[in-house]
Amino acid sequence: MKTYRNGSNDMNLMHEELARAQMSARLGEAHELRRGHHLALARRMSRKAEQAAQQARLALARAI
Repeated sequence: MKTYRNGSNDMNLMHEELARAQMSARLGEAHELRRGHHLALARRMSRKAEQAAQQARLALARAI
């Protein structure tokens, strides 16, 4: 009877370990997605800043 309990306990530990590994993988994926989102947002904002600077230069050139 004791071997059955140990076998069952080992199976439970394996399931817990698998669940932890899956959770860790999903957290890693979520982190990568957030990093990608922030990178895309930064690029978009940089482009907008460059466009605004170009428009300011053109407005200044027209005013002179």
